[in-house]
Amino acid sequence: MSKLVTIFGGSGFVGRHIAQRMAKQSWRVRVAVRRPNEAMFVKPYGTVGQVEPVFCNIRDDVSVSEALDGANAVVNCVGILANSGKNTFETVQAEGASRIARIATEKNIERLVHLSALGADAESESSYARTKAAGEAAILENFPTAMILRPSVIFGADDQFFNRFASMSRMGPILPIVGGETLFQPVYVDDVAKAAVKGVLGEASGRFELGGPQVNSLRGWVDDILEVINRNKIVLNLPFFVGRMMGWSFDIGCKMLFGLLDNKMLTRDQVKLLRHDNIVAEDAKGFEALGIQPIAPDAIIADYLWRFRPSGQYDAIKESAKNLKV
Repeated sequence: MSKLVTIFGGSGFVGRHIAQRMAKQSWRVRVAVRRPNEAMFVKPYGTVGQVEPVFCNIRDDVSVSEALDGANAVVNCVGILANSGKNTFETVQAEGASRIARIATEKNIERLVHLSALGADAESESSYARTKAAGEAAILENFPTAMILRPSVIFGADDQFFNRFASMSRMGPILPIVGGETLFQPVYVDDVAKAAVKGVLGEASGRFELGGPQVNSLRGWVDDILEVINRNKIVLNLPFFVGRMMGWSFDIGCKMLFGLLDNKMLTRDQVKLLRHDNIVAEDAKGFEALGIQPIAPDAIIADYLWRFRPSGQYDAIKESAKNLKV
């Protein structure tokens, strides 16, 4: 019988790419998610019965244990960008990661790959960064041979980076940003999946920092987005103290609605993260050590940001028509 990998968060942005690649490796893939009925789209990634979504809540020992029954390898892709009810940075990114590693060791699972993030730092003022670091520490304490992946912001068709700013550009003549001088090194989602697969197959272990071949400031990336979607906007780089006030107001506003809405605009914690560059350290192991040539955003983003152009898919045709002589 073929080997089995359990992917926690396997229907998410990164997880689904790992699931597809593991299916191509002829592994059986168990996609462990909170809402398996909403993850049925993963089933066609393989042959009949090869890829199966199952229920799992990583805050619960029994649930995690059942998801790991019979598995040869495990990948943890679960992470959050903001606290939401019981799913807090601490319960998901620290305690959840620790639980997965501990139970994987108890079940003698061969390999573990954990998706962390660049900027994970136990001393950070950001709860996101601190709990990412705590999750890494717990993983290595319980599963010392685990592979830890630290990607910069991840881009792809469903990303929350390029898509987010492209969407914001439709709201008015001014596009406000916070941390315009902060450096980012976006990494393509499928390149991250390739790295994770190497860990599952036992071809690599240890900690790797993953960044694409292009580094630019947030302001620079926003300018690139505007060029791709053919929009002229005034990009306004707001001071951090204004960003803190905005984050505070959005956080409080969502709490006043009794948790009915999550803050998807800007949180106070995200403002703290924006104070620090998000690029690969010079002495870190990265894609080169894994034998992977990363893809640059310039080669990809136009393929999915076209819908934000003034005339969508017809934008180029309209521009060309302007040059026709009557």
